[in-house]
Amino acid sequence: MTGQNNDTSRLQPPLVGLERTLIDEFLRTRGLDLESLESLAEAERHALMTEASTYASTRLTEIESRSHYVDELHGAQGSGGHPIK
Repeated sequence: MTGQNNDTSRLQPPLVGLERTLIDEFLRTRGLDLESLESLAEAERHALMTEASTYASTRLTEIESRSHYVDELHGAQGSGGHPIK
């Protein structure tokens, strides 16, 4: 059965774990976790998860932008570490 779990994890996009962590972080700032969400009214739960998803998407975009910036910085340097003119 362990092989099935590995196959499933390979099918997930590469940032799913980070997205989940960011959602958990958002909920913790509100004094909640995924389990405590179930005690909330459906409308409140939906609103919080919408906010959490937006927060995670924004942070992922920020992380991706920074990653591209660092790649550009490294790509603009020669093999000696000096900028290419």
